[in-house]
Amino acid sequence: MRIPLAREGLPFILGTTVPAIVLLSAAAYIGGTLLWIVAFCVAVLAVFVLAFFRDPERAGPKGPDLVVSPADGKVIDIRLVEESSYMKSESLCMSIFLSLFDVHVNRYPVTGDVDHRTYDAGRFEPAWRRSASHSNERASTGIQSVGHSVLVRQIAGLAAKRIVTYAKLGDRVEQGDRMGLIRFGSRVEVFLPKESAPKVRVGQRAVGGMTVLAQLTAGSEGPE
Repeated sequence: MRIPLAREGLPFILGTTVPAIVLLSAAAYIGGTLLWIVAFCVAVLAVFVLAFFRDPERAGPKGPDLVVSPADGKVIDIRLVEESSYMKSESLCMSIFLSLFDVHVNRYPVTGDVDHRTYDAGRFEPAWRRSASHSNERASTGIQSVGHSVLVRQIAGLAAKRIVTYAKLGDRVEQGDRMGLIRFGSRVEVFLPKESAPKVRVGQRAVGGMTVLAQLTAGSEGPE
């Protein structure tokens, strides 16, 4: 069975799979307990890397009033915050924490036009901390969607720093399509108009492109 893999993971996949094959072959030919232990450990690492970069096809709910989850993971926070970079108003922030075992391919929560893109280098705080939102490496993408403003923030975690975001200013993006990827532990936040109605609760697991996080209200407007 073919496992869809994110192309950004190819260097990591080759860097662990090839040594695993070589070491297992050597262990089978030469023998020796130590060599078998090393080969087994590298093989386990290779399997983990393959699983980390899996990129399953998704076909979830769509609609101009729906916000689908941009990531697989656990909903760890839902609160009103002041978002000054793009929303420029009090906004509903919904945070999703991705463990090392979750799919790390991110998806667009709404259909619309990208009119905001920023990137900030940062530190290595654990991604589940609220402070990671403004201290860790992060990439923000603002989308105008039928009069609604939606901001998606990809935040790198403790294990590594490398965020990939496909969208460029002026791009038209489609709800549920692949947005990018965060390598090795991360957090994704979605900022919505404060009148939006959450459809999940803290502690619930979300599936990228499949789980409806919130419903936008007809009266929400974009930034000035």
